[in-house]
Amino acid sequence: MTRGSLRLRLLLAGAISILLALALSATGLTVLFYRHVERRVDTELGIFLDQIVSGLAQNKASGALELTRTPSDPRFEVPLSGLYWQVSSGDTALRSRSLWDNVLPLPDDELADGALHRHVIPGPLAGELLTLERHVRLSTRAGGQTVRVAVAVSLDDIRNATRDFAFDMLPYLILLALFLIGAAYIQVSIGLRPLHRIRQRLRAIRQNPDARFGTADFPQEIRPMALELDTLLTDRQTRIEKARARAGDLAHGLKTPLQVLLGDVERLRTAGMNAIANDVEHVAHTMQRHVERELARARLATGSGQAVSNVSEVIGRVVSVVSRTPAGSALDWDIDVNKQAHAAIDPDDLAEALGNLLENAARHAQSRISVGTFSEDGRITIRIVDDGPGIPEDRIDRMPERGVRLDQSAGGAGLGLAIVQEIAETWDGTFRLRPMTPGLAVELGLPVTGGKPADRPTP
Repeated sequence: MTRGSLRLRLLLAGAISILLALALSATGLTVLFYRHVERRVDTELGIFLDQIVSGLAQNKASGALELTRTPSDPRFEVPLSGLYWQVSSGDTALRSRSLWDNVLPLPDDELADGALHRHVIPGPLAGELLTLERHVRLSTRAGGQTVRVAVAVSLDDIRNATRDFAFDMLPYLILLALFLIGAAYIQVSIGLRPLHRIRQRLRAIRQNPDARFGTADFPQEIRPMALELDTLLTDRQTRIEKARARAGDLAHGLKTPLQVLLGDVERLRTAGMNAIANDVEHVAHTMQRHVERELARARLATGSGQAVSNVSEVIGRVVSVVSRTPAGSALDWDIDVNKQAHAAIDPDDLAEALGNLLENAARHAQSRISVGTFSEDGRITIRIVDDGPGIPEDRIDRMPERGVRLDQSAGGAGLGLAIVQEIAETWDGTFRLRPMTPGLAVELGLPVTGGKPADRPTP
């Protein structure tokens, strides 16, 4: 998964959401545990408070207030244990042994008889104490006086218990996070599976423009998109076919006037009007370059990845035409091709590419042209070799560019090799020029496929 991966983004968003949710849950559980412990401590302190109040009595001998029955918790007897009680009345104060020489610093507040107040006060040590206190009026037998009874416990005990609870909970939260992230990964993988099917359908459409997405295999949320894409593809194919038909009409409509115009150039030269003839010829060749360029673009835009060509048949058809031209009829032709090889290219596109290559070879060859094929790594390469002057190595890389010609005196617009390059790129092929001694070798590599050549629809 890369940085721009949708799967990675969804997983990161899910993982962050899970971690935030677990962190919030852990915080909430810790707070709930703290409050639960506080309520339990409040209940326990209330019990101790009642035990102390019930144990207060007046000493019969001295008349002093005393506690006849202490709470049962042994921490009250351990100095600075964190659990304390204190009874105060005027200047008299009774306190637990755990307070040692300390006094609970109770706040000055008005308490109604029997009212229970809750405070957080400083403790004998550095910590804080959770304190419950009550004003109680004793019975006449106990002295009839009003006393202030307080019971306190260290908050550190509650906080330590809460901290221990959080640490005990942490491993389970980590395991839960890993489980939920794994579940999120599975969920994202299942959720994105339709996108994989869309990619497969796109690959199939690239190989066969007549294929469509369909809606049967997609979830309900993706079906409208698939339907819209099918509609778009159908509309685009219709427009391309119309554009190709118009391009064909344009070719037939302009070729004849251009030929007539070039014929007029010869008549102008015969009449001695060389300057005008050169101007007209320049304009005619410029128009011819533009026409051939736009026709090539319109044709290549309709390439079908599903097309299949019998390489031997197309080579034989093109050679039979070029070998009867004035330049080709004077040459020896050596044809050695695999008669069973099929390439993934439209027959007309292959014929046009080979036509440009063989016409160039025939125009520059001295006596011989050889055409052969060889297969390697799932590709078939068509190799055309002539024994002409060849191309200098410092110019060979620029030859496929539009308008570049080695022989400026020869006719043509300098588009032949550029068109071959575009055809090769359209059909996932390769095109290379290799200098020979003497001559030039051109290689057109195409993907190998099986089956009979596909029929190409007529625009």
